[in-house]
Amino acid sequence: MSFKFLLHYGFHFLVPLLIALIFYKKNWIQAYIIFIGTMLIDFDHLLANPIFDPNRCSINFHPLHTNYAIIMYILMTIPKRSRILGIALLFHMLTDLLDCYL
Repeated sequence: MSFKFLLHYGFHFLVPLLIALIFYKKNWIQAYIIFIGTMLIDFDHLLANPIFDPNRCSINFHPLHTNYAIIMYILMTIPKRSRILGIALLFHMLTDLLDCYL
């Protein structure tokens, strides 16, 4: 396994667990499920040809990874009801952005 692979999936699975345990102590399981649930936005990768390209930057390539979508995720952090989902989606974007620089 490559460093890039370990870093990417560590940021998708382990760092959200740490975030949930540190910032959402009472509801850490629910918070972690929300963070993991944001993986569903990667279904937009099915629209690409090829579906998977390890050297492609997802940011501004896939529809749910565009700047417009990211603005929506930022706006989701304002209402308390959607805040954790917005934070989780933004963290997903940050994780995918790391791939662009590796």
